[in-house]
Amino acid sequence: MIHTMLHRVEFENLRGELRRGCLVLAVLAALRDEECGYTLRKALAEQGLAIDEGTLYPLLRRLENQGLLASEWREQDKRKKRFYRLTGEGTQILEQLLGEWRDIDSSINAILAKQGARSWN
Repeated sequence: MIHTMLHRVEFENLRGELRRGCLVLAVLAALRDEECGYTLRKALAEQGLAIDEGTLYPLLRRLENQGLLASEWREQDKRKKRFYRLTGEGTQILEQLLGEWRDIDSSINAILAKQGARSWN
């Protein structure tokens, strides 16, 4: 039982590491069109990539501090909302990261195929 619990904890740690990198790519890709945080979160969840507010908003702030996103407050539906969009530098970084993503995906698929692993899709 303890071994199973440790295994589960280790899996969750590794899963978290994997998701963190994927979330950056997903957020940048989703912000090719301007969105507020709420609609961004909802859109990601609808695509199968749920993200909680405690993860999303710090990520948005970090990406903005890095110059990859710009934001502005606007009123919508009688409420102030912060809208985010990619900057020019963000667009360039997104394209580079997408290239890396494709290369990694291709390499992993080749490794799985070479090992005779079943399709993981």
